[in-house]
Amino acid sequence: MADSSDSVSIDMETFSLGGKEYIVRTHHGTVSVAVFGDQDKPALVTYPYLALNRLECFELMFYMSMYYIPPVFKGCSFVQKLVRLLLHNFCIYHTSPPGHELGAAPIGPDDLMPSVDELADQIVEAWCCNVYGVYSWSIYSYLFAMKYRQRVFGLILVSPLCREPSWTEWWLNKELLLKRYFSKEVRGGVQVPESDVVQSCRRLLDERQSINIWQFLEAMNGYISMVDRRGWRPDLSEGLRKLHCRSLIFVGENSPFHSEALHMTSKLDRRYSALVEVQACGSMVTEEQPHAMFIPIEYFLTDTAYTKRL
Repeated sequence: MADSSDSVSIDMETFSLGGKEYIVRTHHGTVSVAVFGDQDKPALVTYPYLALNRLECFELMFYMSMYYIPPVFKGCSFVQKLVRLLLHNFCIYHTSPPGHELGAAPIGPDDLMPSVDELADQIVEAWCCNVYGVYSWSIYSYLFAMKYRQRVFGLILVSPLCREPSWTEWWLNKELLLKRYFSKEVRGGVQVPESDVVQSCRRLLDERQSINIWQFLEAMNGYISMVDRRGWRPDLSEGLRKLHCRSLIFVGENSPFHSEALHMTSKLDRRYSALVEVQACGSMVTEEQPHAMFIPIEYFLTDTAYTKRL
């Protein structure tokens, strides 16, 4: 982490479940970081998806598996083994985008959201250490990995984007976001109720500041306003060929970004990358089918010199 003089610790025991929340000042604004584990260990950094934060994206995958095993996974030795593997080898840093942290105030109309490049730079400034894994939904993770290749040893990406934004990425309301996140099976319908995970996400979206989400989407797509145009988000496909850190990509077969993940996999060096397609699942594999991720992640983490076997 950055020097203690550059950060403010916030008591959020209700939400942190054993971790500690920090607001870290960087040259591109403040960033919220929740720290879990021994900071002398290699860093495993997470970065959530549009309109979400660590609780919505990683609750089942990290919090539940770290602090208790849900009944559906009782007796699953591979789940418990993965939990021990994570805690034994890494310090986990959950990073929230600007305006997405718990209790965030609305971003003012005159406050300029950092660009995609600047958001990637925030990751470097938030902690002064090498990063083993960037576990993320976001383009910032592999943009960060391409800019700071000597500091990143592995990437775990969920339903990632790498090409220029389409117009559908500008459609922004709660119902469309839920369709973007989840498969039809868990969203329910006339005769089938919404699943608990969708209802929970819906409630959290109700609490989110819409102006903050819109500003973040504009930054992600590389466009600020008709007056201040920084240009569209570039196609990062060709740069992926130069990315030689190990990469593991998850995508649900019903995700609207399924083709994007296939395209990205085709551009990565196959010696260092792998794709896991999860059946009957939308974009939020971490919440919809977290059990489908455990074994691939276990193999991904253990097949490296940076991870000690249990």
